[in-house]
Amino acid sequence: MENIRLLSTSMVQATTDKVKDVRIELTQCDLKLLLVGAIQKGLLFIKPKSLEDQNSLIHHLKTSLSRTLDFFNPLAGRLATVEHDDNTVSFFIDCNNAGAQFVHAAADGVTMADILHPVYVPPIVHSFFPLNGVLNYEAVSKPLLAVQVTELADGIFVGCTMNHAAVDGTSFWNFFNSWSEIHRGLDQISNTPVLERWSLLNGSISPPIRLPLSIINNCSDAFIPSPFARTSFSFYQGKNCDAQSQSQC
Repeated sequence: MENIRLLSTSMVQATTDKVKDVRIELTQCDLKLLLVGAIQKGLLFIKPKSLEDQNSLIHHLKTSLSRTLDFFNPLAGRLATVEHDDNTVSFFIDCNNAGAQFVHAAADGVTMADILHPVYVPPIVHSFFPLNGVLNYEAVSKPLLAVQVTELADGIFVGCTMNHAAVDGTSFWNFFNSWSEIHRGLDQISNTPVLERWSLLNGSISPPIRLPLSIINNCSDAFIPSPFARTSFSFYQGKNCDAQSQSQC
């Protein structure tokens, strides 16, 4: 398979700054995920027939993403740290509307069948996602959310990388579904996210929670790539569905 070509990279901000400068302190459950990788999921669609439709699609995806960030404003922010005098550090989400990353790419010669037919996920699919190998704590300088739209020979792959210290799996899919609703022209989303965070320790430890500064300073080798091959499952509805149907990877 061919390598991908990066066509453009930009930052997409929420349309409003109404919650700018709000900070969300991380809880114990959030902090334990700082030294692991982000959540990555993607959706595969049939490619629009005309080039004009494709260009319109990229513009519409950016516009609808910006409006979706109005509801998920922390994802347009960054992690921030406060270093304390006792050699500890605390983390919070700074809702500063710095923006989510949006990447437009092309995988020349790669078809939907190249992705859907193999038993194991082809290595090139890894390059359909942005921020590969970035640990969650690195969001102090990198986006909490990054989207990559990759044009295939006959399809469009929308890959999403989201910081796991900021969201869990349920929140991830709520964002993706909400983006879909806004993209289809709805003014409101059906499931408004809950942005408050609760501690599991019944208030015995109140945020901000301090961590030893050495944990961050010595974590350059914390990320170890998985040695296991990945596979995927496709689910179709109806009797006449084939590889050209919408699929989830």
